[in-house]
Amino acid sequence: MPRLVVENVAKEFSTRAEPLVVLRGISFELESGQNLAIVGPSGSGKSTLLNLIGTLEPPSSGRVSLDDVDLATLGPADLAATRNRRIGFVFQDHCLLPQCSVLENVLVPALAAGPLATERIDQARLLLDRVGLTHRADHRPAELSGGEKQRAALARALINGPDLVLADEPTGNLDRTTAERVADLLVELQEQDASMLIVVTHSRRLAARMGRRRELDEGRLVESDS
Repeated sequence: MPRLVVENVAKEFSTRAEPLVVLRGISFELESGQNLAIVGPSGSGKSTLLNLIGTLEPPSSGRVSLDDVDLATLGPADLAATRNRRIGFVFQDHCLLPQCSVLENVLVPALAAGPLATERIDQARLLLDRVGLTHRADHRPAELSGGEKQRAALARALINGPDLVLADEPTGNLDRTTAERVADLLVELQEQDASMLIVVTHSRRLAARMGRRRELDEGRLVESDS
């Protein structure tokens, strides 16, 4: 059973004066089928924490482990492969490639494994069906609404069947009705796939949908009152 362990993680950045400490002693665990919301104001370190968990940057101290493997001990090739196969990312600005169709965007993470087999293309079409975008498969991102772009980004995050999905303000640019639809879909797909899900958000409404909630306060992760 996939398991994420974040153990005493800290992050600081060098400045001309003293180091800027962003995260202090962050610890928690997550198992298959569980989800977690991390809330806090802008500048509290939410995105930094997500980047550390997703191996986009290393912690200053502490460790992030998947199935008892300290990700910091992996070499560049193994780390990139782990990130691609086991971690799915959903960003606030969707980050779709404008020159590619929706179907092609969903398939981008699968390209790391080499030429695409017919089965992979069929899998991408199935994911588009799950997120309600079958009729948009051949459209470009510029032809989609904000909610459709985020649904396409969600399908892309799931194409490699990740154990862990990381969502950074996934409803931040959406109106309330669309945000609720995307939130419903995010949780529904995570539960169906029994993956782990971490959402960082300003939205208390989105946070309330998660099974667990924590708040970043002065660099530390504390119980949330939401």
